[in-house]
Amino acid sequence: MEHKEPRLEALRYIDNAKETLKKAQKENGIYKDKKYVRSASGTAYLGAIIAIDEYLRKKEGLKFKKPNSIEEYQYRLSKHNKKLNAILSQVYGQLHILGDYHGTDSVKIILDGIQSAEKIVDYI
Repeated sequence: MEHKEPRLEALRYIDNAKETLKKAQKENGIYKDKKYVRSASGTAYLGAIIAIDEYLRKKEGLKFKKPNSIEEYQYRLSKHNKKLNAILSQVYGQLHILGDYHGTDSVKIILDGIQSAEKIVDYI
């Protein structure tokens, strides 16, 4: 089932990430299963990107073209909203790099990243 509303679609990704994280089981601030952490991190990051794409689409109108890299996202966002750009940098670092790429087992890092992804969705 596809959602037409980007905000709802972004939230669906983040909600799915939260559900996946439950499977990772946590103990003393550490996740026990990195497989689920990686999957959840990647999913939540994609939710944030869906929201950023919609934000840029609204700001750039007909000129909008989906960015090809995080650097391009950051460059274009810096023209419109420096605070949102800073939040995206956090999400990129916490969820994409530490969570998905490195497979951190830190509950705090992942939950902070998901909270920041939700802040991005609030902008749209």
